[in-house]
Amino acid sequence: MKIVVTDGQTLNPGDLSWSGLKALGDCMVYDRSTPAETLERCKDAQIVITNKVVFDRKALDSLPELKCISVIATGYNIIDIEVARKKNIVVTNVPIYGTRSVAQMVFALLLELTHHTGHHSQTVYEGKWANSSDWCYWDRPLIELVHLTMGIIGCGRIGLATAAIAKAFGMKVIGYNRSSQANSEIELLSQKDVFAQSDVISLHCPLTSESEGLIDKQQIDLMKPTALLINTSRGQLVNEQDLADALNSDRIAGAGLDVLSTEPPKMDNPLLTAKNCYITPHMAWGTQASRARLMKTSIDNVKAFIAGKPQNVVNGL
Repeated sequence: MKIVVTDGQTLNPGDLSWSGLKALGDCMVYDRSTPAETLERCKDAQIVITNKVVFDRKALDSLPELKCISVIATGYNIIDIEVARKKNIVVTNVPIYGTRSVAQMVFALLLELTHHTGHHSQTVYEGKWANSSDWCYWDRPLIELVHLTMGIIGCGRIGLATAAIAKAFGMKVIGYNRSSQANSEIELLSQKDVFAQSDVISLHCPLTSESEGLIDKQQIDLMKPTALLINTSRGQLVNEQDLADALNSDRIAGAGLDVLSTEPPKMDNPLLTAKNCYITPHMAWGTQASRARLMKTSIDNVKAFIAGKPQNVVNGL
């Protein structure tokens, strides 16, 4: 079997090993691949492992030897699933790997918004503490989480893990889920009520035609002026201009975002200059522990395919 990894840099910048994959066949690992490079590098491959490289109809039509695409992620919208099915190309994903890491990142962003740790640290290095008249200071509000209400939009694995951490902080947790099934861990309410009652909104829903642009002026107008928004899910859930306008007009108090609609972002993205908006570079999933789980499952997917018992298949083959 010829195996090609099209873009392995983000999964393994050097602190993991590809040895488990290389033991399975003739394996080439590339850090990154342009569309043209992808077709050349994969032309004789039976198995391709991809993270963000797109395999659309044109690419799939150009790769007659291809039998399996292993997506190193949960989302697989980079693959034309219908064309892959018609060509009998098995497509697999990794459904669970970053739950704890992403939930942890929610609180990294939230604690930055409530204590402004990075900001205050920077003022110390700038000499503000050394020149202070007092033994301590803070120049932005410090907010205690206990008794605040955390609203979870999307109560799947990551939403539930986030809820558990919120409860450890002494927060009340409410949530909205497309499925209204009872949940003993989160009090499920209508979406409108969650937005209206929450002090913190944390987004954990998948990107669909219904959820795209979920956070817009209409939803923001339901929120408290003191509310904070956290998004570690998908950037396209947010109308970025509407959120920037709300932050700049003090309609809500702040936002912590690990994802944007276009990644890397364009420098004219309005959120890059919005008030009290912390943005990190889509890194919630990137702890070594999370990436190690991701790599292991991806390799296990390839092993299972070679053994004739494919697992984590997303296109019904």
